[in-house]
Amino acid sequence: MENNKISHVAVVGSGAMGSQIAMVCALAGYPVTLQDIEQESLDRAKAFLKKQMDSRVEKGRFTRVEVDSAFDRLSFTASIEDLSNANIVIEAIVEKLDAKRELFAKLDKIVAENTILATNSSTIVSSKLADVVSYPENVCNIHFFNPVLVMEMVEVVKGPHTSEETAAKSMAFVESIRKTPVLLKKEISGFIANRILGKLMDEAVFLYENGYATHEEIDLVCKKALNHPIGPFALMDLTGIDVNYFVRMQRYNESGDEKDKPARIVAEKVEKGELGKKTGKGFYEYDEKGIRVGVLS
Repeated sequence: MENNKISHVAVVGSGAMGSQIAMVCALAGYPVTLQDIEQESLDRAKAFLKKQMDSRVEKGRFTRVEVDSAFDRLSFTASIEDLSNANIVIEAIVEKLDAKRELFAKLDKIVAENTILATNSSTIVSSKLADVVSYPENVCNIHFFNPVLVMEMVEVVKGPHTSEETAAKSMAFVESIRKTPVLLKKEISGFIANRILGKLMDEAVFLYENGYATHEEIDLVCKKALNHPIGPFALMDLTGIDVNYFVRMQRYNESGDEKDKPARIVAEKVEKGELGKKTGKGFYEYDEKGIRVGVLS
């Protein structure tokens, strides 16, 4: 195997992001290993992907042969040791620094010295992970957007430790899976899209919490006046309200600025377990198929 060639992809974390990243890579022709510590999570991921891809076959976006071939290239495992032959590992686990550092330290003992170790995080920059591995020059952020099966953009972020070769290989890899990469030449939490989106989210929550309009009306304005495909509250439901919470807590822990704390309504939703589409309740209510059936306060 050539040192500069990616021939096997591994994804750690089989949630909505990780499972879709794995499928996108498999559809592009790569052998992919999707790893999670919980077999139940892997089973859910497999069922989720089958449902998603069956729908796309029915709509004519893929042929049955293309989808079946992708699944043939995709393997599921609960053992991290099964990732030893990967040339690139994309981490998509919970948005907690300690958990990511622990994972990267484990991966360092398993993968080859030229393997790219990438985090999908948009808030935890790779310099916070690079010091736990033997080859920090191989570490970077490769940030996909949800839903990965649909969204074309990917942000590749070069930390001060990341080599030019790793950045170039990561950009080429993203292009090879039919996505459009943008390279950030230095780190900043939130990168490009989420920093801009965060300002919109903050203003939307301010307007809602101070009684200027309902969250449904704010979503409607963003769709009809700003031509956004989805409003900010519906977007939080889609990506997970807990994700928004952890992102803000990460920012607050770094800055100590009270303005960076999660909004009150976001914290309340997390406390109640109303995390959005994945729990059936968020700012909106959803049936078992994920179809919106109501509006919550």
